[in-house]
Amino acid sequence: MSAKPFILTVVAITLLTGCAALSDKKIPLTVDFQKDQTLRYKFVSARDIDVILSPSEAKADKSGTQRYTETMEIVVAYTPIETDPYGLTTIKALCESVKVSRSKHSSYTPKEAVETLPGKTFTFTVSPAGRIEDYSELEKLIRQTGEKAFRPNTGSDRIKEPDMISDFIASQWFLWDSVSSIKNPSQGITAGQTWNSVLSVPTPMVMRKARDVTYTLAEIRPSEKGRLAVIHSDYTLAKDASRSWPIPYSGTFQMSGTFGFLRGYKVLDLKGQGEELFNIDTGQLEQSHQQYQMNLEASFPIAIGPGARVTINQNLTMQLLGPQQEIAGKKQK
Repeated sequence: MSAKPFILTVVAITLLTGCAALSDKKIPLTVDFQKDQTLRYKFVSARDIDVILSPSEAKADKSGTQRYTETMEIVVAYTPIETDPYGLTTIKALCESVKVSRSKHSSYTPKEAVETLPGKTFTFTVSPAGRIEDYSELEKLIRQTGEKAFRPNTGSDRIKEPDMISDFIASQWFLWDSVSSIKNPSQGITAGQTWNSVLSVPTPMVMRKARDVTYTLAEIRPSEKGRLAVIHSDYTLAKDASRSWPIPYSGTFQMSGTFGFLRGYKVLDLKGQGEELFNIDTGQLEQSHQQYQMNLEASFPIAIGPGARVTINQNLTMQLLGPQQEIAGKKQK
């Protein structure tokens, strides 16, 4: 046997062993902040809602389906004002801009409640694992925004207009959920590892539903800015929503529009997927996309038919804005 084949064999074994060791290496995912370094994120929540008022009579071509769409775009700037890489970091969040668009409105069209958020701030504390420890100011802002969703001067008959406050909650309350839900985060995770959590389900009607989430570290991807942890997620309907999640409204009221007219909503199923890119080297969540479909049954206030079927196709995206995108945003203002 010649020397060359032997050397090549040793090299091949070494490379294979090295690759195996790399794939088994535990990677810590920690959220890092630099004092006074502002990070701006753009959040978009968009959904298509199909309503079939007479499911038994609906045609295959869906000619009897009513389509509703609504979208919220919001830019939030996060500035660390006190940092501690081993403890809690205090962050001041500023809602810079909010835009809501809908395909259909009620006859009364006041300013959308979340469009009162620009210029509003809230401060919170977050751990290196991405766990938010103090939500009190965010909760207060959510309640204040909820009050803006009601028609003024309606006396005891409170009427709530459509709003996208639940979408605002979904974007802010669960910002680092994929990282903060890792058990024993200091030990790190390996490619292929899975872990579980629960996320909220924003809807056009007033209801508290949740998604069971299974996260998977799919791969570690190189980029110009650092190593990216590619995190996949799968969603199914959760049995219960957490009681600790905020509620924007209190008291009794009637919601206007189609989703106030319908009632007795029953969720039949929910399925979806998502992907996030988390920069391991900078400790920053760079972007995410969540998509799911939820099917519901609803009834009418009086027995005038077999009820309705509602299908919601939901997309939630988040993107870390770079310097050029920040400048472009300022020029548009």
